[in-house]
Formats: sequence, structure tokens, C-alpha cells
Amino acid sequence: MKHRIVVLGAGYAGAFAAGNLARRLSPADTEITVVNAVPDFVERMRLHQLASGQDLALRKLADVFAGTAVRLRLARVTGIDPEHRTVAVTGEDGEDELAYDTLLYALGSSVAHHGVPGVAEHAFDVTGRSSALRLRERLAGLGAGGTVLVVGEGLTGIETATEFAEARPDLSVALAARGELGAWLSPKARRHLRRAFDRLGVTVHEHTGIEAVEPTRAIAADGSSIPADVTVWTAGFAVHPIAAAGGLEVAETGQIVVDRTMRSVSHPDIYAAGDCAYAIGENGRPLPMSCASAGFTNMQATAAIIARLTGSEVPAVGLKYYGNHISLGRRDAIFQMVDGDVRSKSWYLGGKTAARLKSGVLKGAALGIAHPTFGMPKLKRRLAAATDRPGVRVAA
Repeated sequence: MKHRIVVLGAGYAGAFAAGNLARRLSPADTEITVVNAVPDFVERMRLHQLASGQDLALRKLADVFAGTAVRLRLARVTGIDPEHRTVAVTGEDGEDELAYDTLLYALGSSVAHHGVPGVAEHAFDVTGRSSALRLRERLAGLGAGGTVLVVGEGLTGIETATEFAEARPDLSVALAARGELGAWLSPKARRHLRRAFDRLGVTVHEHTGIEAVEPTRAIAADGSSIPADVTVWTAGFAVHPIAAAGGLEVAETGQIVVDRTMRSVSHPDIYAAGDCAYAIGENGRPLPMSCASAGFTNMQATAAIIARLTGSEVPAVGLKYYGNHISLGRRDAIFQMVDGDVRSKSWYLGGKTAARLKSGVLKGAALGIAHPTFGMPKLKRRLAAATDRPGVRVAA
């Protein structure tokens, strides 16, 4: 009986992981299935561009995994049962269960409302393709002088505000920040960021927490209101409670608590990668929810799965951040280097060169997804005997 590997989610972490597993493991011994709710790969790092009116190339997952031996199951994950090693899904054919021997949980994250009244009803977000398209339609209907408020001063908020301001100079774009804009950046990079906001005409409301969202305005903590025909919520991410409901050990955030190899500390047959993994970096701090973390964690998870299944020593993939890369529209960007404690170094790269670098990163990620088994080795690794594989069930 083949060893059944099921990958939940085909975002950056899940799609890369599935391709890497197919590239390294022999199909004579393994069966790899990817479960995803939608048929297309979603370039989440570019959804603010999609919302602003740009058209992004669609990549069908069926085409991505064609010829790779990876099976694609289009369905929504509704639950996991670690005791019986099954995943409950709902798709076009109704409800079903998938059995697994090794599970890689990479379902990502969605927008975090933080219980703020009116966010769910009135605010937009750019955490999914459908929500970005909904926002795109709303922005297209705004006439000259329309007001857009982006809530959140993180990377997503900055990129969204600057993208909208550049793409729609006829709109009045503002950003509400709980603290100081770009406070984590070096002084020079912070000045660059402020110059970009001034150049694009983005109004910044610093030290302004939003306590409620209404159809045409947002209410700040001090009781003042900010006009907003459209409010875009970028104030953090949240994971789905499926893992917690299934009995896995999770952090307060709902993320799966994993060891250094991305293996669940409570269920050794389950690995996690991407935003849903509560992983500790080399600096002793939890990795933030980000595309960079998706890269680190999916590489470590797949390396660990391959090593344990083939009876090899598990390698350690570096879990160290080197910098933040922030787009400021299409022609400007900031690349900020950080030290081991994720504190900004004095050096940064900005302007058109940084923008070209960011564009290259996005294109490289898309290319990697489009060719998941590129560079496939001629001799794939066979699995070790089941009795030699810790945590692997021996088929009856």
C-alpha cells in the first residue's frame, strides 16, 4: 500500500510543498493529494494590485500539477480527525473523507476582525481573491473625490494604500495607524516611506485605533470619525479553527504548535507550514504570518517528511529573516535589512531598484508555482521499510 500524503491548501506554502514532495519521492511508494477550495492558484502577495484594477494571470491548479503525479481535489476542508487519520471535505460531489498517513496542514489565514463592530459588515479586505475582486468592483464604482481608508500600518496596509493612491489619483486615500507609520524601519527608510506617502497624496492618521466601521466612515478610539466611502481592513490575520477543533495543540492564535521540523507537537503524523504554523525562529520568537514564513516552513516541513519517510537524517532549514520588502506602488519600494532580533539595520534599498527587486521576487514565486517539479531528479528517493519510519503506520 502506498504511503498517503495529503496537503491541505495550495497557497504559497502548500503548492511549493506538494511540488517538492513530488520532485523528491518516488511515486511507486507515495500518493500525494492536494486539497484546495478553489481551482486557481492565488497570488496573495499581489491581491492589492488585483483590487486596484490590474489583471493578474490565472494559473489553474490542474495545469500546475499536470504530469507531476500530484492529485488535486477541489474541495473545502471542514474538519480533521487525527485519531482516525482522516480529513472531512465538502466539494461538488458532496461530503467526503480522505484518509492520510502523513498530513501537511497549510490552510493559510484570513483577515482578523478583532471583534471590531462593523468590520464584517462594511469593511473590505485583500486576503482572498474573491474579497479582492469584491473590493475591485466597489472601487471601480467610486467617482472622483471618493474616499478610501486603509486600516493597519503593517506591510499589507502600506502596500494597499500606496497601490490605490497610484492607480487612482482621483481618489482620496488615507491610512489609519495605531502607532507611528513605519516605526520599525530605519530612520532613512522611514523618511523614504513618508516621502512616498506625500508624493502619492496618502493622508496618514497616526496613533489612531479604529473602534468601529460604518458604511461611510470609521470611528476612532477618541470618538472622532474619518470619512470613508470604502474601508479596507488590513489590521492582521487569523487562522481557521479547524486545527483546534480537531484536537491538535494550538497557540492562543489558533496556529498549530510545531517543533523545529514543523511537526505537530501533539500529533507526529501532522506537519504545518505557512501562516497556520506556530513556529519559533532562530531568534527565539514566533515567525510572523508572511510569505517569507511560508517559504521557511514549507521547506523545513517537506525536508522533514522526506527524511523521515526515507530513513535519512532530518536537515535543519534556516528560520532567519533578512529583511522586509515593501512595494510603494509599481515604481517604488523599500527593502529594509534586519538583524537577528528583527531590528532594522541602518542600511536599506529604496526606489526603482528596490521595486525591480520586488517584482523579481513576485515573478520568481509565480514561476516556481507554475513549474512545481522543475529540476526533477532522475532517481527519486524510495521509502524506507515502514517499520523503520517513526510515526508511520504499518499497513495491515
